[in-house]
This record gives sequence, structure tokens and C-alpha cells, in this order.
Amino acid sequence: MSDSQNPQRSGLEPELGGILRHNPNRSGFEPELGGQFREKGVYVDELTCIGCKHCAHTAQNTFYIEPEYGRARAIRQDGDPEEVIQEAIDTCPVNCIHWVDYTELKKLEAERQFQVIPVAGFPVSKGVIAAQQRRLQQKKKQS
Repeated sequence: MSDSQNPQRSGLEPELGGILRHNPNRSGFEPELGGQFREKGVYVDELTCIGCKHCAHTAQNTFYIEPEYGRARAIRQDGDPEEVIQEAIDTCPVNCIHWVDYTELKKLEAERQFQVIPVAGFPVSKGVIAAQQRRLQQKKKQS
């Protein structure tokens, strides 16, 4: 049963990893969240990120550097206290980390599937982006 079909879910539940992600009994009050319900999550705009690694050093349990492109990514929404995550956000040199509503977070994560993240220092042409989006859409149709 999907999140939208489950009447016991609000759509604001945090994204958790592993078995908790698709657990139909997830409430948002899991011990992994410290028993607190947060209505916002942290999102990294990987196209803006320069891969400075500051956030991954500041909030080590929330951010990691994605190995393929060298950009930061929020790996666990419940990894660090909000104060530590806020410090990583405040000290980001390019302001690519944001607090977003969980409903917005799901939308942003879905859009990320179609992003073409350039290798740092190289421009991305619109043709490359369009070609990548077509390939991904074709793969989705075949699945």
C-alpha cells in the first residue's frame, strides 16, 4: 500500500532508510527520530553544491559526499540534532542546503531522478540534460 493510499499517514512523515522507509506502521514518532515529529526535512541542491565537504564534517550522521559526483547529500534525516544540521546549513559557502516541508522533500527527491549532475567545473548543455531525461523516462516505461 502506498503512502497516499494509507489513511493513517499524513504525508509529512520523515524519510527513513532501510526497512523503515516502506513500513506501513511508520508514524513519525519512531525512536530513530528521538520520539519527536518533525515537519521539515533537510535537502541538498546537488546542482549548486561544490563538494566542499563542510556539511559532512559538521553533521556527520546526516550528510555524506556522494562518491560518483562528489556532491553532498542528506542520507539520514534523523542523524543529528536540528542545531547541528542548522550549523551545517548556516556555514555552507554556496547555500545549497535547505529545510523543506516533507511533502516538498518527496517532490524534490522524485525530481532528482531526472537531474544531470555535471562533473565539478564543467558546464552542462541543455541537450545533455534533455537526452538524460529521455533515457530515464524510457527506462521507467520499460520497468
